This record gives sequence, C-alpha cells and structure tokens, in this order.
Amino acid sequence: MNARDDVLAAVRTALSGAVPETEPVVAPRRQPVADLLGHFVERVEDYRAVVVRTDAAGLAAAVAAALPAGARVVVPDGLELDVPSRLADTRLSAHELDDVDAVVTACRVAIAETGTIVLDHDADQGRRAITLVPDLHVCIVRADQVVLDVPDAMGRLDPRRPLTWISGPSATSDIELERVEGVHGPRTLHVVLVEG
Repeated sequence: MNARDDVLAAVRTALSGAVPETEPVVAPRRQPVADLLGHFVERVEDYRAVVVRTDAAGLAAAVAAALPAGARVVVPDGLELDVPSRLADTRLSAHELDDVDAVVTACRVAIAETGTIVLDHDADQGRRAITLVPDLHVCIVRADQVVLDVPDAMGRLDPRRPLTWISGPSATSDIELERVEGVHGPRTLHVVLVEG
C-alpha cells in the first residue's frame, strides 16, 4: 500500500456507518428588501462603479454622458441605441479593441445583494472580448432585470451560454496588497439603471 491507499482506506472506514442525507443542503435565502433597486445601487457603488438612474426617455442621454467626448465606442449589433461614435464589432481583434475607448452593452440579470451584473452575451451584449478589453464599460440594466440574490438570478440564466459575472471594475491586488484596477478587464464600470 502507498499513502494514497492509506488515506482512501481511512475515508472508507470513517464513512462506513454514515447515513446519506435525504434532504439537499440549501443555502438560506435573503429576506426581501424594501428598496430592491436602491440596495442594488448601494452594492454596485461599493465596488467603485458609477451608477446613474434614469428612465427610458433619458437612456440615450445618460449613455452619451457616460462616454468621454469623441470616444470610440463598440456597441453590439443587437443593442438598438443611438450611441455617438458607435463602432460595429466586426470581430475586432484584441489589438483593435485595445484602441477602442469604451463598450456599451445590456445585461441579462443584475443581483442586488452582491452588486453583480451577469452577461450571457446575447445579441445586445456582444461577445465576451468586447466587454473585457476596452477601458470603460457602460452597462445598461433595466429595473425588471434586478433580482435579490444569486438563486433568483440562476433561474433567469441558461447554463449553456457563456456567462460573465461583473462585480465592479476589474480589480486585483499586487504583491503589497495595493488595489490595482483595469488589469483583467475594464478599469471603469458605469451602470445606467433604467427605471419605469
């Protein structure tokens, strides 16, 4: 016998009299909050993201205000919104995307408790690369897409689709634990929350 066999034998012995649980373990659910959208905004802002609340009539102006003047902006074909300096994603390479200033997308769902936005890269969100390379991501979230917690979000997601979970701007810590933003994705996340 080797060490691996010894460990597995010890595990088998320890489990020999165990009775498997008949009920699945389920994480406790959060209690509903009085102001779901306010809770979402608070959590997203905790991640150093910018949040602007608007209505459908003010959406185009809110997106335009989030973009630097003269910015080159990639917008997925499926997002029907008039965006200044709009560029179509013609399968731009990573090098070409590096020359783009921003991306504007929609999302699939947003989670209030964690301040997380989930993209499933449908036509209004574009392919994953366009959301990871440009320095600024302007993400449009409709109020009806905001759910309380992760279990609520999972019910709206198709696990066969590629999913990108965004909790604030891209950030990491260097060896001295100094926060560095923009290493693995956009340095700035600007969320436009559309209510009503």
